[in-house]
Amino acid sequence: MTVKKSEQVIVKFITNQASQEEIEWLTVWLKEDENQIVFKEFVKTNYAVDSSLYSFDAASVKKELSERIQKENNVFVKRRFSSYYKYAAVLVLAFGCFFWYKNLNPAPEKQNVIVPREDAIVLQYANKDEETIDALETKNITDQDGNIIGKQEKNRLVYNKTYTNGKLSYNSIKIPYGKKFEVELSDGTIVHLNSGSQMSYPIQFGKNQGRKVHVEGEAYFEVAKDKVHPFTVNTNELAVEVLGTKFNVDTYNERISTDIVLVEGSVLLYKGAKENKNQMFLKPGTKGSLVKSQNTFATEQVNTDYYTAWMKGSLIFKNASFEDIIRKLERQYNVTFINKNKTLGKEIFNARFDNEPIEVVLKYFSDSYKIDYKIDRDKIVIE
Repeated sequence: MTVKKSEQVIVKFITNQASQEEIEWLTVWLKEDENQIVFKEFVKTNYAVDSSLYSFDAASVKKELSERIQKENNVFVKRRFSSYYKYAAVLVLAFGCFFWYKNLNPAPEKQNVIVPREDAIVLQYANKDEETIDALETKNITDQDGNIIGKQEKNRLVYNKTYTNGKLSYNSIKIPYGKKFEVELSDGTIVHLNSGSQMSYPIQFGKNQGRKVHVEGEAYFEVAKDKVHPFTVNTNELAVEVLGTKFNVDTYNERISTDIVLVEGSVLLYKGAKENKNQMFLKPGTKGSLVKSQNTFATEQVNTDYYTAWMKGSLIFKNASFEDIIRKLERQYNVTFINKNKTLGKEIFNARFDNEPIEVVLKYFSDSYKIDYKIDRDKIVIE
């Protein structure tokens, strides 16, 4: 990716996504007079900033910077606390210049500020009752009778480790665009769910039965080893059976195929009845694909990091059409793209973004490929 580091860090700081190292890099960079000029010019044309910055307050900026550094890495705060004020002074100067610019150049409310939608994670119980999940909370989770069956630890659910002799009771969790979530099942299996995905699973697996879950969208499984209870992931197109392994399942509706990428262990893929003619084993580093509505599997050797990068917030586009790219961006950031440039939709791109704000992603495509766009809150129109 060729985005200038200065522009990248400025946007990430303004949108509250900068790390401690990036904040400190920015403050050192801003000590140079020419860099402060670059900062002001960048803000003039690209200010997607929080409204609180419009009423500039030097003390508030210092307080905010202190809180960010402390939150990011509390271990090193004491050692660096005495020096952060010199960093804050530089940022105060920079944002002071921005505030001065705003006062001298009053303008109506900006229409090119991206405001993603905020949809909730939904947990559905066996009796069809639903509950929204606040990823900032920590609390117990209960079944329909009020019994504690696990706990929520912010952005993950952890179910009590136990098997049952009784009838299986299923929960279902739905992850909206713009969010990711993690579930630790009652057998210890960990499931990472990507945005726009959902999974149905028993709150307790049955003794002497296979462990079965159903997934739509994309999920990464770290399956707990248990030879007595084989683990099966069912999708709308195929089934994946394992004993203990790590693999990624991608079965988003718009894709022409369901893809299974094996990171560790071994898996058996099959469609319908488990027969030799319609099943296939995968080895680590292999992707198995089934074209939807067909019965034939295909395999290829792949770099598994490419298919699991989403868990760390990264987006990797390798020989991807622009149509595919904007679909991934919609899921990642919970925005809507309207592409008026049909020729552009079929063009192929390669790029990588690591936890970048969407403003940085759009600026990269704009600067590198001269792609024009307009923003209306959560809608991005490609001209």
